[in-house]
Order: sequence, then C-alpha cells, then structure tokens
Amino acid sequence: MSTLSNTNTGAKGTLYTVSAPSGAGKTSLVAALIERNEKLTVSVSHTTRPMRPGEENGINYHFVDQETFLAMLEQADFLEHAEVFGNLYGTSQAWVQDQLSSGTDVILEIDWQGAQQVKRLMPDTVAIFILPPSRDTLRERLTNRGQDDETVIQRRMEQAEQEMSHYIESDFLVMNRDFDTALAELQAIVSSHRLRTAAQAARLSATLRNLLD
Repeated sequence: MSTLSNTNTGAKGTLYTVSAPSGAGKTSLVAALIERNEKLTVSVSHTTRPMRPGEENGINYHFVDQETFLAMLEQADFLEHAEVFGNLYGTSQAWVQDQLSSGTDVILEIDWQGAQQVKRLMPDTVAIFILPPSRDTLRERLTNRGQDDETVIQRRMEQAEQEMSHYIESDFLVMNRDFDTALAELQAIVSSHRLRTAAQAARLSATLRNLLD
C-alpha cells in the first residue's frame, strides 16, 4: 500500500540511482520501496541478456538483440549504458525525462559505471549504494537464488569486490543486513528529498499563497 504521495505536478521528480553487487538484495528492496510510495517508479532497462525463467519482457527488462541495442546506442537513445558479464544494458533517456517532468520520482537500478554516467549528465541525481553485511552472506544469497552454477557464482563474487569499492562515489550508503531496516533507510532517503523546501513549495503552491496573501 502506498504511504507517501507526491501528487502536485508542479514539482519535478527526483532521479535516483541504486547500485549494488549482484545478490545484495537491491531488486527486492526497490520493489518494496515502490510499493510503499506513490509517484515513484523504476526504469525498465533494455538488455541483450537472455530472459530468465519467470521474467517478462517489458516488466523486468526490455529484451532486445544486440543489433537493436547498438542501433539505439548510435541514435543516442540511452541516458546510460554498460556491459555486464558480456551483456549490454541501457536506460531510455526520453522515458526518464518524461517521468521526471510529470513529477514522478524515478529509480535506476544500475551498476556503478552507469551511475557515474548518469551523475555526470544529471548532477542532481541522488546516488544510493547497497552493501551486503558480509561476503559469506552475499555468497549464500547468490547460491540460494538457484539461478547460477558455481562457476558463475565465483565470477560474481570476484566482480562484487571490485564493485563494492565504488561505494564511496554514492550520496547514500545502505547496508542490507536486515531487510526491513534497509527498506526503512531507503524510505527515509526518499522522504527527505520530497520534503526539501523547493520541492514542497512547488507542491504546496496554492496553500502557500493562501497562507501568505
């Protein structure tokens, strides 16, 4: 159920990037955060990665072939793009801008490279990094997903060490030791940005005129 509203279209939305090593719980946390908030959505990236069991095109990702992805890249359709484990990922620039202009907050679930690209292009972006509490916990979560064999898991663990070193580039750092606590911390980040004076003044313009006239 949504608990926090951002309904006045006079307020431009905030763009968030959420980065984490695979297995840190990023996707589950973001899904729960969106469930709790109105006018908050997650961008659906384009990818050349094969669809996994249970995934849906247009819901989890826009699944495209490499030729289509490269054509979109050549046309500058992506706000950011990256190659991860041999697969290409990209975020539609036009879609993000449309959502922000309508007053909707947007979350990009992207790796640290993508977060860097977005921050350079849009400095007001709020960068969040999610860490696991330990390497053992990270390996356990990757194993329990049942999606990858041991070789892939080992490769992801090696990649995670390099990824986690980039936490310092984020604006906010959340450790997913306990899901509910981590979710509450993400909620606090969103709530605090919606309560900034400029954002509130745009949302409450009619009320402020009433109070001050």
